[in-house]
Amino acid sequence: MKQLVRSPAELLIPGRALTFANVAEGAEGLVVSDLARAIAARPKPSAVSLAVVCRDGPRMQQLARALEFFAPDLPVLQFPAWDCQPYDRVSPHGGILAQRLTTLARLSRLAGSDKPLIVLTTVNAIVQRVPAREMIAAQALSVAPGHVVPMDGVVSWLEHNGYNRSSTVREPGEYAVRGGILDLFPAGLDQPVRFDFFGDSLESIRSFDAETQRTLLDMRSLDLVPISEFQLVTETIRRFRMGYVAAFGAPERDDPLYEAVSEGRRHPGMEHWLPLFHERMDTLFDYLGDAPVAIEPQSEDAARERFKQIADYYEARREALEHPGGGAVYKPLPPDRLYLTEDEWTGRLGQAALARLTPFAMPEGSAEVIDAGARQGR
Repeated sequence: MKQLVRSPAELLIPGRALTFANVAEGAEGLVVSDLARAIAARPKPSAVSLAVVCRDGPRMQQLARALEFFAPDLPVLQFPAWDCQPYDRVSPHGGILAQRLTTLARLSRLAGSDKPLIVLTTVNAIVQRVPAREMIAAQALSVAPGHVVPMDGVVSWLEHNGYNRSSTVREPGEYAVRGGILDLFPAGLDQPVRFDFFGDSLESIRSFDAETQRTLLDMRSLDLVPISEFQLVTETIRRFRMGYVAAFGAPERDDPLYEAVSEGRRHPGMEHWLPLFHERMDTLFDYLGDAPVAIEPQSEDAARERFKQIADYYEARREALEHPGGGAVYKPLPPDRLYLTEDEWTGRLGQAALARLTPFAMPEGSAEVIDAGARQGR
């Protein structure tokens, strides 16, 4: 009896790595979208059809545009990396944090589905630890017109979850209060929204144009997600203080980070001590579950460079702490607190249903290589 040829989607199983050869530059979007659809059509598909690890942010954006062209019907979530260096003194941009938290919140509430869903991320993003899945799911706030919800309660939630008060709302993560009206720019939306309260009742939710202030659409409901990867509340402040002392000993008088957190104030760059605010940390792999993972060309080389960069920045901070030359004190957490180790990264890839994409030709007689058939033109 002739043996049936199994499809690439059927061959992608946990603990097995396949190479997709002849994925020419420009054809990645077509290959990824076709593979995601095939995976979603399998019996008992994973909630995420396919996660794609790109070598950097520009490459992720390029692939996102290609997917819009080849498969405009497929939903795509992007999970970017922080736009700052390891052990930096500055915080990630609010828009970056908003996109990260929106994706994590969506993933934390997903169940199995036969509808394709693609997650795009980068090497720098996936090797960094993130808040635990159940914590992100629990922090969402759902509101709808007609709900009894005090404005003060919504404002308190915004303050605790990283939103900044301003006179006029223009950027993601900002909110403004005028009488019984609350304007805010939530994470994950393209336009700000306006809450109209009457007493403790939420009368309406409308999106509006930030420039013209013109109302755009009435909204039936809204799920708010944090715009910060940690809350600054009594419990997290206590956890930070205990963890900071355990890691570095009793704080000195000129430690602006410890002083700011102790007083419930945000401090530039405090995200680099993220693990101290949380009971435990997860990785993006934990949010993806058993979803197949595709690795783009040069991504594994980029990962090796990233681990070296993290180690170099850590050593530089540690040496500066041992031989202070002025400036504010900086006490770096060991790399494995905020980042995967190289062994963890290798282990995660080894456990996954892994698809390595390459533009090169298929080697003769290889059983673990699939010819994608998209050769570069001459």
